[in-house]
Amino acid sequence: MDVKFIKIPVKIPEGANVIIGRSHFIKTVEDIYEVLVTSVPGIKFGLAFNEASGKRLVRYEGNDEELVKVAVETALNIGAGHTFVLFIRNAYPINVLNQLKQVQEVVSLYVATGNPVEVIVAETSQGRTIIGVVDGYPPLGVESEEDKRERKEFLRKIGYKK
Repeated sequence: MDVKFIKIPVKIPEGANVIIGRSHFIKTVEDIYEVLVTSVPGIKFGLAFNEASGKRLVRYEGNDEELVKVAVETALNIGAGHTFVLFIRNAYPINVLNQLKQVQEVVSLYVATGNPVEVIVAETSQGRTIIGVVDGYPPLGVESEEDKRERKEFLRKIGYKK
């Protein structure tokens, strides 16, 4: 059995975050749409979902033309069935991850980040699958006491801690 590995770079638009996951049914696009618009007022997003059977189309939704376009392009580049690609603005992944995990069709999430992303894909004669993702860069060291203080202050500054 021949397996080819491919690295797919993900271009994240300025000010956006990406969430990539696996789902199992075309209802995914409508259900994720509803989760997003009811979770974060003013969220902007583009969503694309690769069907794995039937017409095998890239299904899409969203309320931001640029993010929809890049989601469709990214889903096509990845080319793995039952994969969804979601780009968001005016929100962070932390604002929607629990709700996404509760969508009946969502099987798993691979990544949720604003960092540079590379998707590692395996390709066989049948099709493609995501093996994993590279999210950002490797660590440069271990945080110091000063780094801890800065981290804690930052979380309070942005309102995520009291």
